Amino acid sequence: MVYSRGMPVEYHVGPQDLIPEQGGVLAVAGDVEVGIFRVDGELRAYENRCRHQGGPVCTGEILGRYEAMLNPDGTLAGERFVDSEPRLVCPWHGWEYDLSTGRCAADRRYSLKRFDVSVREGEVYVRV
Repeated sequence: MVYSRGMPVEYHVGPQDLIPEQGGVLAVAGDVEVGIFRVDGELRAYENRCRHQGGPVCTGEILGRYEAMLNPDGTLAGERFVDSEPRLVCPWHGWEYDLSTGRCAADRRYSLKRFDVSVREGEVYVRV
């Protein structure tokens, strides 16, 4: 589906079953590379460009939110990843983004550019 200049253009990505839970695929939509991810059964699409220095953020690791576990006296008891809060980690410099919202974990002023994504008859489409 093509729109006039300045309006979003819709691009076919592929079958929705190719996108695993807490995983993603890269797609080229016109002149934009987009990562499409499944989080809690819902699809999210972000430009493959880190807000820090333009790195290929959508090719980074998906990890749970890092959390320090403390003893009652406040000393460190251990560390763990919270898988229910997945983060996308840029491979260049480690900037982390909440996979559900695209917001930077360390500085909420920054977010990944998000695109609308839809599913029709089992096929995924992104509007850029």
